[in-house]
Amino acid sequence: MTDGRSVEDLVVGVLGGTGPQGRGLAVRLAAAGQRVLLGSRDAERAGEVAASVAERATAAAGGIDVSVTGGSNVDVAGAADLVIVAVPYAGHADTLAELATPLAGKVVVDCVVPMAFDELGAYVLDVPEGSVAQQAAALLPDSHVVGAFHHLSAVLLEDLSTPTLDGDVMVVGDVREATDVVQALAGRLPGMRGIYAGRLRNARQVEALTINLVSVNRRYKAHAGIRVTDV
Repeated sequence: MTDGRSVEDLVVGVLGGTGPQGRGLAVRLAAAGQRVLLGSRDAERAGEVAASVAERATAAAGGIDVSVTGGSNVDVAGAADLVIVAVPYAGHADTLAELATPLAGKVVVDCVVPMAFDELGAYVLDVPEGSVAQQAAALLPDSHVVGAFHHLSAVLLEDLSTPTLDGDVMVVGDVREATDVVQALAGRLPGMRGIYAGRLRNARQVEALTINLVSVNRRYKAHAGIRVTDV
């Protein structure tokens, strides 16, 4: 899975890395010293965004070596040790259906939320498999799918003028080694912890909770997150 390597030594790929959530996770991880591969359907666009992410991460890293490279989603999926999926829900199934082979044997972290908006605000979409993470697991039968990073504000992730984030990352999955690695990766973000929150079948509640946070943020003009107490 990760060949016993520590999380600091893993190359992390971000699919959908040109979008706000993927870009925010990439810049934070890069600033912490993680080697990052940033993927997109458009490899040229990925390269441009990767250069910008590297520049901003370097300015905030305090002398830590920063490595961010852009490429196509398929190239990033093949080259990374661990992959974060941050594509829009509308393209989630089509994107992963093409990547089962390069993602085989790897930890795949899904942070996609099935969310839509109407005149009443944000609401959760039904996913036939039960959750987006379970959809990923069905499409990637040879990967170790973990749900995590749903509740982090893209705005706060990208704002490196605030070096420390305040919150926890709820991690769900069926393979202990995989969830342990993702919890450790979450802990690479200053101020954050990775908290095990159950099996992958519990991803539906974790994903849907994001809609509640969006509602909080719209009412209070904030960027609310989650903090788990007594752990």
